Amino acid sequence: MVTPAPARAPEVTAETPGADSGPADPAEEPEPEDDQEEPEHAPMSVSAQTVDRHAGRRRLMAALWPPRLSRGQLVVALLLFSLGLGLAIQVRSTNDHHSQLRGARQEDLVRILDELDSRQQRLQQEKAELEQSLAKLENSSNQAKEAQEQTRKKATELGVLAGTVRATGPGIVLTVDDPQGQVKADMLLDTLQELRAAGAEAIQINDVRVVVNTYFTDVSGGGVQIDGKKVSAPYRFTVVGNPQDLTPALNIPGGVVRTLESHQARATISQQQKVVVDALVDPKTPQHAKPAPK
Repeated sequence: MVTPAPARAPEVTAETPGADSGPADPAEEPEPEDDQEEPEHAPMSVSAQTVDRHAGRRRLMAALWPPRLSRGQLVVALLLFSLGLGLAIQVRSTNDHHSQLRGARQEDLVRILDELDSRQQRLQQEKAELEQSLAKLENSSNQAKEAQEQTRKKATELGVLAGTVRATGPGIVLTVDDPQGQVKADMLLDTLQELRAAGAEAIQINDVRVVVNTYFTDVSGGGVQIDGKKVSAPYRFTVVGNPQDLTPALNIPGGVVRTLESHQARATISQQQKVVVDALVDPKTPQHAKPAPK
């Protein structure tokens, strides 16, 4: 008897992970992640950086120039410029003056110091005289009489200054010879100002009395006019004042005498114990000026 063979069971093969199992189901493919980083931009080229830098410079220059100033800023700028210019001029003039003094001789420096001391003494003396007059007026038993006496004295002093009264006293005579005709009105004016600064109390040039409103003008063809009167060389200054103050003031370095000599003129100074200033002026009544109320 023949026995039939048993039926073979179907073989089951286990799938190995990662093994190719055929085409995958499209529904089962993984979805792309939303937070996936975007690719970075490509670096800027050198030429692009240069163009961008030039464009930035142009924008900066356009913002700075032309400057947009307000009216107040412009006024402040002008004031600062004027102040700086004035300081520069002052410093330069001071340096020039100091350079002249540095180059001066010892005896010239001594003269300058003596002149300054003399000016200080004159001011102190004037102050003492005024204080003395005030004390007399306050302590006098007859103040009205004392006031009249001081008024007459003051009127005489003012007459000397105004040129309506003759003046005499110690002083100098300055003679300026001008053979080349180089002395001009401004040089005579500088001489007058230097004499006044040194304490001159009464001055006449040739036959013209010098007063507070004296003026000088040049004349075509030579010569100078003083208060409208023509005066020719030699110019003779007759001055009442302290000779020890007047002479050094004219002889300081860079002063009147040196200036005249640089223009081929010759200045001669004669100190005298008594000089007479006898040229007078006619007082004029002011047309416009009036005493101001106190």
